[in-house]
Amino acid sequence: MILVTLGTQDKPFNRLLESIDKEIEKGNIKDKVVVQAGHTKYQSKNMEIYDLLDRDEFQNLISKCDLLITHGGVGSILSGLKNNKKVIVSPRLSKYGEHMNDHQIQIVNNFVKEGYILGYYDGDDLESILKRVKKFKPNKYVSNTKKLVSIIEDFIDNN
Repeated sequence: MILVTLGTQDKPFNRLLESIDKEIEKGNIKDKVVVQAGHTKYQSKNMEIYDLLDRDEFQNLISKCDLLITHGGVGSILSGLKNNKKVIVSPRLSKYGEHMNDHQIQIVNNFVKEGYILGYYDGDDLESILKRVKKFKPNKYVSNTKKLVSIIEDFIDNN
């Protein structure tokens, strides 16, 4: 099963769903596709689309999915990585009215550079990325939360 999450941004991200729908139509995606679309209104006979899933259902789907396809939100990316999932990430772009700015490109670039995810950028061919993800071995994500807390505690103690 493929889980697609578009986050809670109040702007639509139809572009990603249209790309996925095309790959289903071409036969390149044969898995069941479940979408948490947020504020994106999109009709498809090929995908199960929900506005928002409750936390338990979302966690259940992320634990069951074989692949997560998501927008460039850090929370969505980390949900996949913390559950040891292969993740394809497409940044929302301001030029399409999907976001206010293009900060998601930097987020995706950083995760790609670390070998955690595959990026799906504007102009890329989703079919080739879907082929690459089959052999993709993501680096194991290790949270730096303890290090960050330590830095903050040191700062507080010394100031």
